[in-house]
Amino acid sequence: MTYRCKLDIFEGPLDLLLHLIKEQKMDIYDIPISVITRQYMDYIEMMRELNLDMVGEYLVMAAELARIKSKILLPAPETEDDWDAGGGEDPRAELMRRLREYQRYRDAAFELRMKEHDQQQIFVRGSDIQIEESSEEKEMVEATVFDLLKAYQKILDTKEFEKDYEIEISDMSVTDRIQYIMSILNASESITFESLFTVLNSKQEIIVTFLAVLELMRLKLLRIQQTRHFDTIRIYKSADQETQDEILADYHRTVEAEPSDL
Repeated sequence: MTYRCKLDIFEGPLDLLLHLIKEQKMDIYDIPISVITRQYMDYIEMMRELNLDMVGEYLVMAAELARIKSKILLPAPETEDDWDAGGGEDPRAELMRRLREYQRYRDAAFELRMKEHDQQQIFVRGSDIQIEESSEEKEMVEATVFDLLKAYQKILDTKEFEKDYEIEISDMSVTDRIQYIMSILNASESITFESLFTVLNSKQEIIVTFLAVLELMRLKLLRIQQTRHFDTIRIYKSADQETQDEILADYHRTVEAEPSDL
């Protein structure tokens, strides 16, 4: 049975490009199109392998990157000056403009979230408030889906899958892994993303577990954080037991109502 995961937690192709630029410490004003196109296509291929239901915007951006790359490969203008002085505008210019504009919106949204967080720390005069102090507490940042995809690929790279011709039928399902992950989180404060895959030895088990994490993110039952970008990812539950039961009960009804070939 093929499992197709339809998720609405992917931000969009510009988010993926900004993620790659940040990950590779690239200059947004001088993007190496050939490198970023190859890395972008690697993520697209990873999504296809996971059977994720991607929106057309990702494929449109892939075509746009291919177009820019092909224009750059064309013979350079006869002048030795910049593109603007010689033979027209740099093919990357429009993409860089869109990325800079999108980055400004993201920065503004982050500032608004920080202001909201600061406002939540203001308490009106009333009863005494006890604040727990912890010298080991570190500021956490939200991890994106692309951070998870990167961590997922690292896990695959560290695993050695045996190739044989023995056919094994696995009973593991996304629903089972969802219950398993939530049972762990209800028994502990948090877990690392990597720990979910430690005892898994088949690629199918790893894929099913990763899809379960994505589903729980979509259901807003998980909070994914890290001390800084590209660092160890930790998973926290984001709902109490009663809320979990309600959301998962609705999820099970939806899954049971879907056609069996999905």
